[in-house]
Amino acid sequence: MLDPSLAPASARRGSDFARLSRRIAEEGLLDRRPGYYAIRIGLVGGLFAGSWALFAAVGDSWWQLPVAVLLAVAFAQVTLLAHDLAHGQIARSRRTSRIAGLLVGNLAVGLSYGWWMDKHTRHHANPNHEERDPDVAPDVLIWSERQAAAARGIPRFIGRWQAFLFFPLLTLEGVNLKVASFRALRRPSLKSRKVEGLLLGGHVAAYLGALFLVLPPGRALLFLAVHQACYGVYLGCAFAPNHKGMPVLTSRDDLDFLRRQVLTSRNVRGGLLTDLALGGLNLQIEHHLFPSMPSANLRRARPIVRDHCRSLGVEYTECGLLESWGMALRHLHEVGRPLRART
Repeated sequence: MLDPSLAPASARRGSDFARLSRRIAEEGLLDRRPGYYAIRIGLVGGLFAGSWALFAAVGDSWWQLPVAVLLAVAFAQVTLLAHDLAHGQIARSRRTSRIAGLLVGNLAVGLSYGWWMDKHTRHHANPNHEERDPDVAPDVLIWSERQAAAARGIPRFIGRWQAFLFFPLLTLEGVNLKVASFRALRRPSLKSRKVEGLLLGGHVAAYLGALFLVLPPGRALLFLAVHQACYGVYLGCAFAPNHKGMPVLTSRDDLDFLRRQVLTSRNVRGGLLTDLALGGLNLQIEHHLFPSMPSANLRRARPIVRDHCRSLGVEYTECGLLESWGMALRHLHEVGRPLRART
């Protein structure tokens, strides 16, 4: 739990963020970037289509394994575009964003856009909150000592050595997202379930059809395993550095919006290559404060947000990518200590 002294007086609640928000708006950093996204969509679309074209050209060959890795990168980049669509960064119209999201999410990579958008919205509302953030629910891994104390079944078994199992488990994340997407079709709250189901089914049919049409069964299954494993690791490496290892909140932590977002997030240092590889998620603090800000503007917002936080005495965390992964792994190992003590 965070130090309660970090919470501002209720009379000032929201005012610190309001001042920052005005400054960001004055700088035009919330404005759409159609040119940037036109180029990015073109490049990602070219990578996606080119990877499949290369797959067809290579044919029945062991050289398909590097193609599987390349296609995993393409899938991850398409997923990052779906993320920006869900936040309204690309199109102002919700309808346009939803239609595009269904096409790039459900049809292109087999990820339910509606299910993921709902899950991710709840994460943004309460990041790293062990009772409200679905990303720190103890489904397989545990994220706090309180979760460790209550752990049963698979989380209890894995939790003992979860830091060592983290990256191997990421190889299953691509498949896990697809399974969760199909499970979500049973929820009455999911909008356009029939459309989502048809697009997800179309993706699976086209994906498996292409693999088994070009490759013999054994090599097709190997391609599938390599592709999905690399896809899962890529996504995990993009999302895990953002919050894992940062403070985990509970209902006792009464923080205003700015502190709730900043204190539970961290940035990953790097330049243009890092921005491209992580789709702007490396600037997680700015993204959480302004989710609809185009990812191309996050780097310009960074010094403004950092200086504002420093003026308030709010800790603003940045580190390198490897250090960020290390923080996440050390946190996982530490919260698993009570489980190791029971053995």
